[in-house]
Amino acid sequence: MQWNDHHQLEGKHAFLGASNFHWVNWTDSIFENRYYSQFSTIIGTTIHELAHDCILNRTKINKHDKHLIEISLYHAFVPKDAYDPDAILTNLIPFVNDAIGYHMSSEILLYYNSYCFGTCDAILFNEKDKILRIHDLKTGTTTAHFEQLLIYAALFCLEYHKNPRHFATELRIYQNFEISINTPDPSEIESFMKLIQNRSQLILSYLEREGR
Repeated sequence: MQWNDHHQLEGKHAFLGASNFHWVNWTDSIFENRYYSQFSTIIGTTIHELAHDCILNRTKINKHDKHLIEISLYHAFVPKDAYDPDAILTNLIPFVNDAIGYHMSSEILLYYNSYCFGTCDAILFNEKDKILRIHDLKTGTTTAHFEQLLIYAALFCLEYHKNPRHFATELRIYQNFEISINTPDPSEIESFMKLIQNRSQLILSYLEREGR
């Protein structure tokens, strides 16, 4: 038999796929909710790309820039019913404008080893003023936690050989119409630094045990 060619779909999963067969038992309301929730990752990625471009080009935004969100998500094939542009803009405006105001860098990858690295939404280290700033933008509604940003701070110190006791650190999360601010004690960052080092050493011991 000659099978039809669908090579462009290789590696992808259909919303109504056989491996994800649970949809056959969903009610209409659950089906609608799951359909629109599948776009959350695409929305997050697209909005972060938009924020990155604005910060990179030092383009501040305001309440009249809702069209930037709508155009970006339109090109990402996200249906209008899957997001609230006003809610996204409410978080995006202060995140972008603060990052520009503080002269922060956007989408910076911090690296310790191949097992531990991560990308900051916005970061600044001002040696003169002795401050590390790390800002994170969240497009989802699930409450975020500062552990993610503490790991970024620890990674920064490990990669660039900085002592967290020699400067102040301010962490910010932009989510749900709020800006949450945390100024961690250096000992907190040191704890995460040690945890990263210890866990990395454990992975290396596993590899040695396997003869790799």
